[in-house]
Amino acid sequence: MGARKIIIDTDPGQDDAVAILLALASPEEIEVMGLTAVAGNVPLSLTARNARIVCELAGRPDVAVHAGCDRPLGRRLVTAEHVHGETGLNGPVLPDPTMPLQQEHGVDFIIRALREQEPGTVTLCPLGPLTNIAMALVKAPDIADRIAEIVLMGGAYFEVGNITPAAEFNIYVDPQAADIVFKSGAPITVMPLDVTHKALVTRQRNDAFRAIGTPVGTAVAEMTDFFERFDKEKYASEGAPLHDPCVTAYLIRPDLFTGRHVNVEIETCSELTIGMTVADWWGVTDRAPNAMFMGDVDADGFFDLLTERLARL
Repeated sequence: MGARKIIIDTDPGQDDAVAILLALASPEEIEVMGLTAVAGNVPLSLTARNARIVCELAGRPDVAVHAGCDRPLGRRLVTAEHVHGETGLNGPVLPDPTMPLQQEHGVDFIIRALREQEPGTVTLCPLGPLTNIAMALVKAPDIADRIAEIVLMGGAYFEVGNITPAAEFNIYVDPQAADIVFKSGAPITVMPLDVTHKALVTRQRNDAFRAIGTPVGTAVAEMTDFFERFDKEKYASEGAPLHDPCVTAYLIRPDLFTGRHVNVEIETCSELTIGMTVADWWGVTDRAPNAMFMGDVDADGFFDLLTERLARL
């Protein structure tokens, strides 16, 4: 088998940046066809900028970056500057990007890529709100059967919510989009908070990034130095969860993760629990399974992989 063709849909975000870097450092397993930016952690103008900054940091200005949707399908945009800083990439001082933003809208790029490639050969990797993916499915329903897999970071079951008591941020920002994606029939693998909260950037693990001694290693260490302050205070944990790289790590080393194929429904109406991923973990309903919902990760193996691959850039 050759490298797996993927499109990364992203709202960088320090952890998005690390996920992108991991993908670009792993050409044997992953062929990045392009990046689509979406509004989420910060507004679209910044996520599209940050995606290009990360590509240039990796020495890959050839990667096509497309701007997608600038707001959720039916709600006002909620952002997370309180976590990621006003730029979304606070921490390291990185130069403004010089590579161009593509003219084609991100949603149109997703549709075109899926139609041009053989069915079942393109994996979508959403790291932020699912607005772009849902819009592509609504605009071109025929692509659902052409998607190899959707591997996403979002949702929670045992870890409940991180933006409300019931909801994880990515799903909460656009629950209507998430509902469309989970009902699409495409194969879905979910990296929820249940997994990502076990992938903690401890001081020792961050020191390993810094010890790489390259601009990439230093930038990643400075990114995680910045955003860990919020999570360590919030969760009283020994480090911050590194959410989004779980998606790209799964593409390289699926054996690092374990989970269950279960039914996942998205709450779109309740004021109290909107954005909740209702995962039938115990199989108490007769609803058909529609997602591989991961529950655990080999954290040491995950960080060993991450450190080894980042050192390549």
